[in-house]
Amino acid sequence: MEDLLKVGVITTTHGVRGEVKVYPTTDEPERFLDLEYVLLDTGKELRRLDIKNVRFFKNLVILKFDGIDNINDIEKYKGRDLWIPREEAQELDEDEYYIADLLGMKVLLEDGSEFGTLKNVMETGANDVYIVDSVEHGEVLLPAIKECILDVDIETNTMTVHLMKGLL
Repeated sequence: MEDLLKVGVITTTHGVRGEVKVYPTTDEPERFLDLEYVLLDTGKELRRLDIKNVRFFKNLVILKFDGIDNINDIEKYKGRDLWIPREEAQELDEDEYYIADLLGMKVLLEDGSEFGTLKNVMETGANDVYIVDSVEHGEVLLPAIKECILDVDIETNTMTVHLMKGLL
């Protein structure tokens, strides 16, 4: 399991006083209201940024950080990821998982045979779609629904699936 979870990406600056617009990579952007800080991936290190103010604009979050008071201090971090430690993450409901925990997971068929590796998760309006790299079938898209995803075991890093008609 990853020790850090990505919560957003800095898209651009907002104004000249050091605020940034962040595209949230979390299902609940309001969670930024509860965060005291984020970790900025500068490309060389993780830098702690204490959150001073949070606002929302359309589908973006506008953040103001302590000690960053002009555009020049933050502009160089456009496109950089914002992370939080796992212990700061929200509690998940049963059958909910962090994408970071699913990536790289071994995908097994109902009979226990290996089908492939989960490479990515595509978020759609109705349900997520798991992108699996299968040795035999190439890239396979599996809907993240109970009829298809039978079991997810974070501890063993495996997922058991049922291949519904028409998926291959």
